[in-house]
Amino acid sequence: MQTRPGEGGGYNAHMISRHDAGRVSATVLIVIAAVAAALGLFLGSRAFAPSSTPALAAAVTYPAPRAVPDFHLTRADGTPLTLAAWKGRWTVAFFGYTNCPDVCPTTLATFKHVWSQLHDAGVVDRVRFDFISVDPERDKPAELAQYVGYFSKEFVGATGTDEELTQLTRALGLVYSREPTGKGDYTVDHSASAIIIDPAGREVGIFRPPFDATKIANDLVTLARSG
Repeated sequence: MQTRPGEGGGYNAHMISRHDAGRVSATVLIVIAAVAAALGLFLGSRAFAPSSTPALAAAVTYPAPRAVPDFHLTRADGTPLTLAAWKGRWTVAFFGYTNCPDVCPTTLATFKHVWSQLHDAGVVDRVRFDFISVDPERDKPAELAQYVGYFSKEFVGATGTDEELTQLTRALGLVYSREPTGKGDYTVDHSASAIIIDPAGREVGIFRPPFDATKIANDLVTLARSG
């Protein structure tokens, strides 16, 4: 509403000034809150992260390790894969499926190069790689063993029921889903990151694509030698 001279112009001007000041104050408070939150996250990270945490080039580590619930999957050789197997060494676990057209074979090929560098560094006894299929209907033990073995006989292949896989992937912050192709077949959409499990069996971070074999190898050597 417009105000004509002499009809309360001073009052309206005062109200507009207070309104603008209120908006500025609110903006300042939001900025302060955002800065405080960011500072809190930073300090929390410093508080939870051990002072001896080594510098890593490719790994994204969490402010604090995350507990992993016990699980029960089946390896390609028929033996069980449980949380106990993820203790005692650093584990890199990747969830995919053998019919994956690009991400899975590319990732495992990269991990093959990583494994070779870990051999050269003499730390393979402190690291393991697990490929877990989220397509149990098609990835039977024989197919899974052949697929994983193509990249390395020392890699572990495993899968489980959808109930088991869903519980584990959700606990790890990963997702997967099946999408029909319209030809009586389906593809599987899945997270492309690889999780990092420490020797205590806790999730401590991830490797995110694009994967660099040398950087990942250097990180794992650093972690393995750090204990």
